[in-house]
Amino acid sequence: MLIAMSLSSGCGGGDQSNPAAPTPSTRTSTPPALLEDFLPKQAQPRLPAIKVWLGAEELVTEVAMTAMEQVTGMMWRTNLAENAAMIFVHPTPRQASYWMKNCFVPLSIAFIDTGGTILEIHDMRPHDTNSVVSTATNIRFSLETNQGWFDRHNVRTGMVVRTERGSLAETFLRRP
Repeated sequence: MLIAMSLSSGCGGGDQSNPAAPTPSTRTSTPPALLEDFLPKQAQPRLPAIKVWLGAEELVTEVAMTAMEQVTGMMWRTNLAENAAMIFVHPTPRQASYWMKNCFVPLSIAFIDTGGTILEIHDMRPHDTNSVVSTATNIRFSLETNQGWFDRHNVRTGMVVRTERGSLAETFLRRP
């Protein structure tokens, strides 16, 4: 799973580096596993959802918290309701990277910092295996919607994302 998370994941995210990749000194006669071996082969069940607000606009948002939920993301799904989304909660701030392998729905993604501020918005094409990488290195959350949703609802960079439980930090980063 670490290998899969360390690579860009279909409709999900991961770091650009691959610490598990063999180096010349660690190679063995056994060929390394193919990336395809680690990728999900079907859509994941609907994840628990929370209401998220971007200004006055409301999204019913599935929450991808675990590594496998994030690797799977929106892979293999064939539709997404207009006011539905998926949020990815990264364990630490990072430069986020997403791709669209095995994703059938055109998506837009917002890269969001710890304070809940949208720093970047990008469109992504179905089945594109080229990563969409954030310019910012302090991304704590990523929010996927139907492609063009942010434009259609006048959501722009600089806006703050909140949930029914408060700020993104209050909702997802509180320690028990």
